[in-house]
Amino acid sequence: MESPFDVLSVDPDADAEEIQEAYRERIKDAHPDHGGSAREFQLVRAAYEEIKDGGAEEAVDGEGGEERSPGERAAGAGAAGEEGERPARERRCRVEYLNYEVLDDHGWDVDDEELFEVAADGGLDREDYGQFWVRPRESLLEAAERHGFAWPFACRGGACANCAIIILEGEMRTRVDHVLPPEMLEKGFQLSCNGMPVSDELQVLYNVKAMPELEELLLPPRPFEQAHDD
Repeated sequence: MESPFDVLSVDPDADAEEIQEAYRERIKDAHPDHGGSAREFQLVRAAYEEIKDGGAEEAVDGEGGEERSPGERAAGAGAAGEEGERPARERRCRVEYLNYEVLDDHGWDVDDEELFEVAADGGLDREDYGQFWVRPRESLLEAAERHGFAWPFACRGGACANCAIIILEGEMRTRVDHVLPPEMLEKGFQLSCNGMPVSDELQVLYNVKAMPELEELLLPPRPFEQAHDD
């Protein structure tokens, strides 16, 4: 799968100026008015935000090792796997998300195979549709919050379905789940608070707590903003 650096066609060790210039070029090419598409435009923006978000971080390569930038860490991780492929634990997952609550407003159907293509062209706010990357060992909810979103949750411990999502494409492993029955798991329901992607890409419907089959599995609801600030 393409990394954020691949999306911008820039080297992982590029400096901030090079990354910004690459972003400017790619975002113009990806714009629907210039022959691109809304989904591609969202992807380029998500890639730039992910690189920029990690740009201030530094890590030590082992005990007593030297500090490396996020770009250098990404490049080094790529050499660790077979045939230049990063180990699974070091891979990021690209998530394309859609807010379940907007479906009724637009007359969209969960079972529509082109749902995300239609949503990409639907002029939705970034909170309702878009893309972001999940880092290794990061839950889907943690990644959403890191990107500034207030996705619903309550217990964060796998004991309620307030944070439930539906996976339409891709796979996720849930560390703790004491609430979702097998038949719901088979339909793609998962918990975002403990769910960690195990595939390179995910397509998810979030904020599905209003679905009738989840009604008895919820804790008392709280506003997104209150939950997000806890």
